[in-house]
Amino acid sequence: MIDENLARLRAHRNNVHRYRRLLATRLSDLERAYIERRLGEEQASIDALSQETFSFSLPAGRREAAETDQESRHV
Repeated sequence: MIDENLARLRAHRNNVHRYRRLLATRLSDLERAYIERRLGEEQASIDALSQETFSFSLPAGRREAAETDQESRHV
């Protein structure tokens, strides 16, 4: 089960990278809107699958600290 979920996560991650590369090219407004929508769907799939695959909980204070720390790394 874990191996299958990891394979699915890898596929979604590859799709996200592909869509980001496409967004760096010249696109019509319609194409850009479609790719941005698909990118959001892929990211939502990654989030849901990650939550399902790696579900664990932290105490409330540690969870907030972990989320804050994670956000600062992405910026």
